[in-house]
Amino acid sequence: MLQSLDGAAVRRWAVTCCEVLAAHRDEIDALNVFPVADQDTGSNLLATMRAGLDAVLRDHNADKGVPPGSTVAMLARGALMGARGNSGVILSQVLRGLAEPLIGPELDGRAWDGAALRKGLCRADELATAAVSEPVSGTVLTVLHAAARAAMAVQSDELSAVASAATAAAAGALADTPRQLAALAVAGVVDAGGRGLILLLEALLAVVNERPGVRSTVAAATLLRPRQVLDVARKGGCAEYEYEVMYLLDGTNQASIATLRAELANLGDCVAVVGSGETGIGRGAQLWNVHVHSSDVGAVIEAGVRAGRPHRITVLRFADQPRTDHTDRNQFVIDHAVLAMVSGSGVAELFRGEGVTTTQAHSSLDELRAALAGTRARHVTVLAEPTAATRAELAAVQVRTTGQEVVVVTTGSPVQALAAIAVHDSARRPADDLVAMTEAAAASRRGELTVARGEALTWAGRCQPGDTLGMVGDEVVLIDRDPLVAARELVQRMLSVGGELVTVLLGEDAPDGVGDSLIEHLRRAHPEVEVVVYAGRVPQRVLLVGVE
Repeated sequence: MLQSLDGAAVRRWAVTCCEVLAAHRDEIDALNVFPVADQDTGSNLLATMRAGLDAVLRDHNADKGVPPGSTVAMLARGALMGARGNSGVILSQVLRGLAEPLIGPELDGRAWDGAALRKGLCRADELATAAVSEPVSGTVLTVLHAAARAAMAVQSDELSAVASAATAAAAGALADTPRQLAALAVAGVVDAGGRGLILLLEALLAVVNERPGVRSTVAAATLLRPRQVLDVARKGGCAEYEYEVMYLLDGTNQASIATLRAELANLGDCVAVVGSGETGIGRGAQLWNVHVHSSDVGAVIEAGVRAGRPHRITVLRFADQPRTDHTDRNQFVIDHAVLAMVSGSGVAELFRGEGVTTTQAHSSLDELRAALAGTRARHVTVLAEPTAATRAELAAVQVRTTGQEVVVVTTGSPVQALAAIAVHDSARRPADDLVAMTEAAAASRRGELTVARGEALTWAGRCQPGDTLGMVGDEVVLIDRDPLVAARELVQRMLSVGGELVTVLLGEDAPDGVGDSLIEHLRRAHPEVEVVVYAGRVPQRVLLVGVE
């Protein structure tokens, strides 16, 4: 029996959570009758937890003695970025709550023991309740509150004792949910989100007690047979609002978030606006996940634009959601995904922020096969740089025996891959989406600035070491000693044949101020052109440019 969890044990817990949620997904989906009977709570919880686990597994330091707080924090941020549905948003806040008592300068290396779990459950209770615009009794919030209260009542700091008490109390609260919520009573079921939470607590107990399997703490009589529940769920839907709208939001502040919540409350229901926290959860700036049911999608997105920068926007129409085919879905969770082979840590972060799985451009065949399997998608589009395309094609052939279909799109530059990602739509047929992505990549003209490492003869003349070389496509078109001047001249040449959007990825060799200099130049010379600059940290490049 473990007295505390280290980073490796946290990863085992996350893996176990994904396994048990996958095993019980049909059951939880069938229980889903509130707030909308769309039969997706189990699927959403699993997708959200897997997004968190993927964030942990992608971390390069995951096997180097990372403390439990950092691991749970990575899990929480990954879950926030990949949250699906209202249940996924709440799960991300539960994970954030568990992480907060473990992180901070004075807590580095703190063990995840019973005392930390007690504080974490209480903080999770606070955050999850705050995430929901109108908390309702008889939901996952009630089950979580019972778990937190039971943990607080345990006198011992023994991890197993706290986890056991919380799990038992949660199971008792779940059995009471039909008596608290009329929709559940009518259907004769317990709350789906609460059932999912108990599975996560049972998985924690299994890891703490070092058991190979998860033992159920929920009485069989608590749950109806799937057929009975499905008959109720099929009658479900959202009578008042047509769409579920979700997006990530950054570049905002607390005042704008408060205004956004108020605006969304007037536009729909099931409003949840939750953040990554300002105390070190994950990495990077404060990030928000926005969720609402509404019939005015445009107004919901416009409210996000006023509050900050919305991205990864997802819109689902309740009436169009067919019952998910769960056949063989332990292997393939989604129909279509994108895997990008990239160079540069900033580029990888940018792509992952858009929902794309990434691997290094120099990944081996084994690493590529693992990355493809990790997408858990039946159809995968791989965006590969020219030097990586052959390995990607070989990996695509090798994984076909698993039933996974892989198509490789060669992109000459990350800016072309970014253009393809911008038009990716997982709701489209994979073949149609492939065409759209390929056309978008081809339509983006690419350029780059690099520093000459030696003397050479180019189409633009002879260069000396330290010169800045400007290239359009694969051809050198200018040479200049000043990278700021070269950057402006390169973009000017690329815009000479037209363009509406300029995308710039800064490289490791970019001098200070080059991005701001380009933005100011284009504002004066081409006010009609939109320009975006990202810190791509591309190796051996000053910058990359894409013009669309």
